[in-house]
Amino acid sequence: MELEIRHLRAVCAIGDAGSLSRAATQLGISQPSLTTLLQRVERLVGGKLFERGRAGAEPTALGAQMLQRARLLLVELDAFGSDMVQRDGPSRLGSVHMECVGPLYTRLEQVLDDITLVVDPSSTGLALALANGHLDAAVIAVDEEGDLGLPRGVAQRVVVPWVPVFIALPAGHRLADRPEVELADLAGESWVGPPGAEDGSLTALRAACRAVGFVPRIRFEMPSGAGRQLIAAGKAVQLVEPTSQGGPGVVVRPLAGAPLRMRLVFAWRRERLTWNQASRVFAEVLGAYAEQALASPVFRPWWRERGAALTASG
Repeated sequence: MELEIRHLRAVCAIGDAGSLSRAATQLGISQPSLTTLLQRVERLVGGKLFERGRAGAEPTALGAQMLQRARLLLVELDAFGSDMVQRDGPSRLGSVHMECVGPLYTRLEQVLDDITLVVDPSSTGLALALANGHLDAAVIAVDEEGDLGLPRGVAQRVVVPWVPVFIALPAGHRLADRPEVELADLAGESWVGPPGAEDGSLTALRAACRAVGFVPRIRFEMPSGAGRQLIAAGKAVQLVEPTSQGGPGVVVRPLAGAPLRMRLVFAWRRERLTWNQASRVFAEVLGAYAEQALASPVFRPWWRERGAALTASG
């Protein structure tokens, strides 16, 4: 894992705002998401960046050094973007990694004259890009009760109020033949950490596992999709979105009782998409997701039973 531009923007926002709560508001994300993101950056750089107290967040010596260099870099980057990007150019749509990304792009080509699709496993990263104007719209997945905290000027519509999170297992796993898997039965497994852990997905996994009596062993951290080789080799298990169809050596199963859930939201900048455009894009997002849900043998029964009612109410 390496430092990314969104990490630098988050650190600078905390330094400028003087507190995590104010920085989270400015960035358009929740404070817990920003806290998790900061902790990840501190692990990457090998030290604490801010001291938090009643007065707010004060940069440490390492934090001050990083702020100085990050601000210079971001000024140059933003200047470069302003010079190179024509705002009357392609509409930039972001999306979390989903099985329906390909069909979604095909559908969107019929709705928007010109479009660039950016796939990011981190919903926090997508929300930051949307808040900063680097994306015009985004399909974002959050914990069922999670708060995106998007700023003014960004509208949102719920695509699906909630869907269950499934588990990917090696095809030869002792639980692979079961129609659904009890989370407690995965206590001894090695896990691929959820992508975009600062979104709260890792916290949600740990909380769900604690509720059934164990702490998950996170042995691998890698981009979404990259863990399939480890799973196929019998080395790990991983949470996946429910339309995932696995692959060679990998099976996908529901978790009994749906202990982990996620919500899909479509958000857009009002000055970049008209209400009519946003409504048409929203319809295509929902259509692509429903099409993929019905194509999944494992997810299809759940979707047929509950999906239509949920999307109608959402």
